[in-house]
Formats: sequence, structure tokens, C-alpha cells
Amino acid sequence: MGPLEAIVLIVVAIIALFVVVTLFRSVRVVPQQRMDVVERLGKYHRTLSPGLNLLMPFLDAVRTKVDMREQVVSFPPQPVITSDNLVVSIDTVLYFRVQDPVRATYEIANFLQAIEQLTVTTLRNVIGSMDLERALTSRDEINRHLSGVLDETTGRWGIKVTRVEIKAIEPPPSIRDSMEKQMRAERDRRAAILNAEGIKQSQILTADGDRQGAILRAQGEREARILQAEGQAKAIQTVFNAVHTANPDSKVLAYQYLQALPQIAAGQSNKIWIVPAELTKALEGIGGALGGLIQDNAGPISTEPVEQADPAAVDQALAEARALAAETEKEAVRGLPSAPSSYSSGYSTNMDRVEQREQA
Repeated sequence: MGPLEAIVLIVVAIIALFVVVTLFRSVRVVPQQRMDVVERLGKYHRTLSPGLNLLMPFLDAVRTKVDMREQVVSFPPQPVITSDNLVVSIDTVLYFRVQDPVRATYEIANFLQAIEQLTVTTLRNVIGSMDLERALTSRDEINRHLSGVLDETTGRWGIKVTRVEIKAIEPPPSIRDSMEKQMRAERDRRAAILNAEGIKQSQILTADGDRQGAILRAQGEREARILQAEGQAKAIQTVFNAVHTANPDSKVLAYQYLQALPQIAAGQSNKIWIVPAELTKALEGIGGALGGLIQDNAGPISTEPVEQADPAAVDQALAEARALAAETEKEAVRGLPSAPSSYSSGYSTNMDRVEQREQA
């Protein structure tokens, strides 16, 4: 290959390289949600939209590639002084979106730095007009105020601030300790109040339950006593009617009285037993009853004198009466102090009277 052919080959290669570079610079592919600002000879020419775009080689150049998606920026904690002269550290998060890439490119040199400094100054102005307690409880108000100021200022830059959030407000350590003690005391106070309310309600319910229980027990006892009294009244009425219907004589009543005496003396709590004065009459009634029984066994009453009756029958009746009286006396005074001699003499006199009456 001669020198001429070599020169021609080099020229062809240079031309091919120039064509390739020209094609590369004239064709531009822009991805979705991105806008490219193009300048021609140093002056804004147009904005490339997403897709395939053609440029004038060596005349057009891409100045800025602007992301049109919503972006999130977290700023470092900033010290802010409240109205009560306390230094707090506030951490913020900013959400924004570029609406006009041309204005965001030519109106501000660095819009992200400008937004950060504007957020810090606005935040200091807002927090400086509040005390610590209000600043801790008014995050929504602070967010709305920041969002309004930033949106108004960044609007001329082609940027839309969609949301501003305060992540944390950190007071000084001494203030945090005081706040924790205050909150602990407040929680203890609420717990004491709730405990007292619970005890109060428990005592009220217990007292109400006791009152209702006492009322119900009193009503039950009253009804039981009424029913018991009604039963006793009916029993007494029944006995009274039976006694008046049977019409017993004094002899039967005297015999029943003697039968009831052992039951009266059988109680364990009876220390002193007083023999009533009616015992003499009861014994006389027994004697009369035995005389009547003898007359009934002997047949109809005759006009003959009593001495003609069988002496053996009379002796047997008197022996039975004495045995019955002695048994009654033993059961009545068992386990009690001994009866006085007057009672024994009275009892013997009564028995003699009964015997004399029977012999008469």
C-alpha cells in the first residue's frame, strides 16, 4: 500500500468517527419522569420530553437533567430557641416536586439548598413565638405554617412543596428529666384517683348489697313469723275447738296435768322447779277419778254404803295412785335441789286426805 492509499484510509476513518460522534450527539433518549433543558449556543432553546429526541450537533447541549418525581429531603436537626428561652433541636422532613424545570434551572442556582435554608429560618420564626409546651403539642400548626411559607416562596422557582413534617423535637436533657417527673407525677395522680374511685364504687355496691340483703332477710323473717303465728293460732284454735267439743271433766284435766309434770321438769336448764299449788287439787281429782273407776268396775251406783265395796279393789286402786304420784314426783325433782320438808308433809297430807276420802 502506497502513501496515497494510507492517507485516504486515515481520512475515511476520521470521517467515519466524525459521523458516529455527530449521530451520538444528535440523538438523545430521555427516560420517563425526567425533563432535559437544552441550550443552543449558550441560550435556552427547548426542553426535551421523555422519549427519543434529536438535537443539532455541536450547537445544542443539555444544560440540566431535572427529575420530575416527588422527592423527599431530610434536613439535619436544627437548634431553635423557644419563647421561654429554651433551646430545642428540631428534625424536619420535606416533600417537594419540580413543576417547571426551566424556572428551577434559571431562577435559582441550587433550589435544594435554598429550600433547606428557607425551612430553617421559617422554623425558627414559628418556634420562637411559642413556648416549649405549645411547641411540643402544636406540630400540626407548625407543619401548616411551614408548608404555606415554603409553597409561597418556592412557587416562583417552579417548585411545589407538597408536605412538611417535623420528625422530632428534642428539648434539653434537664428539661426532659423535669418533664418525665411531671408526667410520672401526673400518672400517679390519675392512678390514685382511679383507685379511689374504684374503692368508692366497691364500697357503695357492697353497702347496697348488704342493705338489700338485710331487707330481704327481714322480710323473710317477718313472713316466717307471720306464718308461724298463723300456724300457732290455727293449732290453738283447733285444740280449743276440740276441748270444747269433747267437754272433758276436771278428772281428765287433772290426769293430763300430772302427765305433763315430768316433761316440765325434764329440761336441762331447769335448776329450780316450783310445784304449783294446784297439785293438791290434781291429786284430789285423781283420787276422785279412781273412786269413779272403782264404782264403774263394781257396777251401777247403788244406794248402799261404800264400806260394802271390795276392800282388795280399794287397796289396789290406792296403791296404783300412790305409785303414780311417787313416780311423778321422782321424775319432776330428778337432778334438782331437794324439796323442803313442808312440801313432803304437804304431799303426805294430800295423800292421806285422798285415802280418807276414798274410805268415806
